[in-house]
Amino acid sequence: MAPSPAHFRSTLAAVVDPPDELRSLRLVHKALADVNRLRIVKRLAAGEATVSELIEQVGLSQPLVSWHIARLRIAGLVETRRAGRETVSRLLPEAFEAFAAYEKRVLGLGAGGRGLEEAVS
Repeated sequence: MAPSPAHFRSTLAAVVDPPDELRSLRLVHKALADVNRLRIVKRLAAGEATVSELIEQVGLSQPLVSWHIARLRIAGLVETRRAGRETVSRLLPEAFEAFAAYEKRVLGLGAGGRGLEEAVS
């Protein structure tokens, strides 16, 4: 049986590499696409926290919290440091601002465009 046209298109699309700029946008969007990571970001917006504190706040296991922190760190949104046996995480608010500006430039969203809130309402 021959592959369907949809299967062929999806396979072809997977072979074509997106531009590096779009790939870097995707990295941050994927990091923020998970509800648990958003919960961690929300907690870190109030101040730095140890993994133990994040476990208590978000109700996930230590390996899961550490994995989610690693995804946020790879995306450049969080930094970590060791404090004895604990890992302390800190949100980088400036990274969010820099990303928003970068995203607007890459996607061609000039200052004259409508905001998301305007477009949705």
